[in-house]
Amino acid sequence: METLYTTVANLGFPIAIAFYLLIRIEGKLETLTTSINNLSINIEKFNRN
Repeated sequence: METLYTTVANLGFPIAIAFYLLIRIEGKLETLTTSINNLSINIEKFNRN
């Protein structure tokens, strides 16, 4: 039983942290993608003038 606890502590915790960070970063990546798309549109409009 102690081996199970050790395995969960050694593997489960890092996996949980990785999932948490991926979920947090996903929202920021979506915002960044939107900003880049808006920037591309504005640059395209600027170049037309």
